Amino acid sequence: MTFLLAISDVHVGYPENREIVERIRPRSESDWLLLPGDVSEKVADFEWVLGTLASRFAKVVWAPGNHDLWTHPSETLQLRGVERYEHLVKVARDLGVVTPEDPYPTWEGPDGPVTVAPLMVLYDYTYRVPGVTTKEAALKLAYDKGVVCTDEMVLHADPYDGIDEWCAARAEETERRLADRPGGLPTVLVNHYPLVRDPTFVLRHPEFAIWCGTDRTADWHTRFGAIAMVYGHLHIPRTTWHDGVRFEEVSLGYPREWKPRATAPGRLRQILPVG
Repeated sequence: MTFLLAISDVHVGYPENREIVERIRPRSESDWLLLPGDVSEKVADFEWVLGTLASRFAKVVWAPGNHDLWTHPSETLQLRGVERYEHLVKVARDLGVVTPEDPYPTWEGPDGPVTVAPLMVLYDYTYRVPGVTTKEAALKLAYDKGVVCTDEMVLHADPYDGIDEWCAARAEETERRLADRPGGLPTVLVNHYPLVRDPTFVLRHPEFAIWCGTDRTADWHTRFGAIAMVYGHLHIPRTTWHDGVRFEEVSLGYPREWKPRATAPGRLRQILPVG
């Protein structure tokens, strides 16, 4: 049996998480692995993770997370925004890993054929709490509450004026590619952020949701025939259903989050075959 498996938010800057990645293995030599972002803030660690997993799985499909795109002060390679993203794409391609800039591969295994589409869409501050109508007001509320994503300091959008502008450009291009996908096959959509707002409703701090996606993608799972949507970022691993489509949050998360859980950390989520 061949499996389409997934994990995200491995954050290998933590030694415990790095050990988990070292233990990840496929179930069969033909398995694929989906990796929707937050591999590492450092390019060297990013390359190690993708190289390690690409040597074990028949195909690895990566979509970037916000931590991957950070220009952290401790990072040797001080690339910003689009330039950093393009560098990560080159690193991934050199290792044989599929990126959002590559033709979407077709899964021919059980429950296929299916187009597996890694996305790079970002966020635009539209996941606001009720009554907050502007980006500026949403940011002020978050700062007033002391709930501020580190992205505001180390995730840059160069040459765009802001992440929301970069997000708009990415969403427009991605919509076109999904509409033009070969054969109009059903899809497995792979993105760091959930494509709908609903999964963010369980956040302990709802003000944080503005860094968790965009309303631009709210109907993509139905418009583009998704049989599953795979994401991370929230560090709340679970399965939910939206408009009859299965959404899988597949993050490992930080050690302080996964250590109290009863389940073994690093267990890969089975996306296909269903069940």
